[in-house]
Amino acid sequence: MQIKETANEGLKRAYTITIPAKEIDERVTGEVKKIAPQVKMPGFRPGKVPANLVRKMHGEQVHAQTVNDMIRESVDKVMAENKLRPAMQPKVELDEGYEEGKDATLNVDVEILPEIEAPEVEGLKLERLTVPVTDEQVDEAVERIASNNKSYKDAAKTKKAGDGDQLIIDFVGRVDGVEFEGGKAENTPLVIGSGQFIPGFEEQLTGVKTGDEKTITVTFPEDYPAENLKGKDAEFDVTVQQVKVPTDTAIDDEFAKNLGLENLDKLKELLRGQLEQETSGLTRTQMKRQLLDTLAAGHDFAVPQGMVDAEFEQIWGQLQQEAAQSDDAEAMLKEMDDEKDDYRKIAERRVRLGLLLSEIGQKNGVEVNANEMNMLIQQAAQQYRAEDRERFVQYVQSEPMAAAQLRAPLYEDKVVDFLFDKAEITDREVTREELEAAIEAEESTEEKPKKKAAAKKKAPAKKAADKDAEDKPAAKKAPAKKAAAKKPAAKKADDKQADDKATAKKPAAKKPAAKKAAPKK
Repeated sequence: MQIKETANEGLKRAYTITIPAKEIDERVTGEVKKIAPQVKMPGFRPGKVPANLVRKMHGEQVHAQTVNDMIRESVDKVMAENKLRPAMQPKVELDEGYEEGKDATLNVDVEILPEIEAPEVEGLKLERLTVPVTDEQVDEAVERIASNNKSYKDAAKTKKAGDGDQLIIDFVGRVDGVEFEGGKAENTPLVIGSGQFIPGFEEQLTGVKTGDEKTITVTFPEDYPAENLKGKDAEFDVTVQQVKVPTDTAIDDEFAKNLGLENLDKLKELLRGQLEQETSGLTRTQMKRQLLDTLAAGHDFAVPQGMVDAEFEQIWGQLQQEAAQSDDAEAMLKEMDDEKDDYRKIAERRVRLGLLLSEIGQKNGVEVNANEMNMLIQQAAQQYRAEDRERFVQYVQSEPMAAAQLRAPLYEDKVVDFLFDKAEITDREVTREELEAAIEAEESTEEKPKKKAAAKKKAPAKKAADKDAEDKPAAKKAPAKKAAAKKPAAKKADDKQADDKATAKKPAAKKPAAKKAAPKK
């Protein structure tokens, strides 16, 4: 086997590997001898089929597998002898003119991980902004629950329904004069102004009284879940069985018991804990951004462009998907395109931070243990139907890439927590508004594209990039140990970078059918 380095620039390496035809033939001959005892052929006793006949029958298949094995071994040898740490799986191409009996020439391209000097973890200084939970906030939370659990009583028959009143209605819907599935119901509660039904439905019932019958006309939204109703005009014959008005809810022990708690104090205790957990999450976000900004400011090493490309494609794909769902998809896509370079900078920053955090974790013994990994797998499996869960678990356990993607967010959090423990932290009490403003202010202009039409519905930039752009370093991917091709003509590896989100291929799962095609959203 001959190995020749053909490129060595920055993080890119390239090699030409020549595997002599003689070595391939000797290896094939040895493999044929191994399988010969298991081959059966009419006219021969089991295990007595001559090797030349075995080769004639199975030689092509054995040859293909042998070449693939030798490709993997040769690439592994290149990585080991040159002490390379691949950033992603190497790209391996077998010369197009290769055929049995000839030398096999491989072209190997690989990007390596940069040598990173892990920063000193001592001496980090961070400010922790804390938000005390007040009694007033707890009382407001109780009142919100009471408001969302209103009771209603029958109104006088002359009462005209208005916002906040509840109607008990029967309805029958028709499109082009024909009833449709899910468009009929009886004794259905509807609070006017709740937005529970499709636009225009509730508004046309304002002013009705108990016993009224009314025909209303509405248009189903273009994004309505039922394909046969999207954008269609429909008529609903509505009968008002009863108009009800809200009653004041007494906030007392009995109210708490109706929610399944012992008394009002227990309810307030539970809500206080929830509010404290919510604000502590914001505090962590603010501290994490400080930490990552500090790390990013002190390190500017080169990063593998293949990893940056993969991270950018992940960001860009999410942006495009969310832009397509916005109110003005064309304008959003154009604005995104104008800021494409900004998103690439975000991808580069994520990769750099991911590599840096990985290096810090490795040098300081941070790890995700087997029990934690098993818990992650089981938690992720719960999003699937029961019959698909075991298949998902087996997939993750057999695919290093899927396992790395699932592991990455937890590993990152553990490294961040390790750095928090080492940091010198000062506390400062602020209001929630001040904390949220601090989080926004820490989104550096270099890493965060300008806010995209904040008033627009479902603006993709805020969801996929602006919000937490620097909070999500790309995980360092563990490269596959072997590079292989299913056939002797080795195909380029189809690689994806392990991200901080679990993006492993999922078993197909059927979408649940909507219970009503309805006027309901």
